[in-house]
Amino acid sequence: MSEAAKTIMVDGVECRQVAAPSEVRIVVLQRGWIVVGRWAQDGDEVVVRDASVVRFWGTTRGLGELVDGPTATTKLDPAGTVRANAAAVVLTIDVDAEAWAEHL
Repeated sequence: MSEAAKTIMVDGVECRQVAAPSEVRIVVLQRGWIVVGRWAQDGDEVVVRDASVVRFWGTTRGLGELVDGPTATTKLDPAGTVRANAAAVVLTIDVDAEAWAEHL
């Protein structure tokens, strides 16, 4: 959802669109960027909040191993909010949000 709040009036009551809770995902972007955070998409824009760039996977079984949280050797660089055009997304991986909670 875009940052601007969308409102309508219903029977004299102002109603505001509220973003649904976002899912935590690993997002692989073009040019090799990999980020993890709270995923949302609004049309052509993808927003990953509380994001970190995954600089070093630290896995022995590939990127999918991070579904259950970072390993002891995973290197994460805090990145705040990452925005990208949806066409730049190569793939996303749903992760265990609880396992990632303390890292976001």
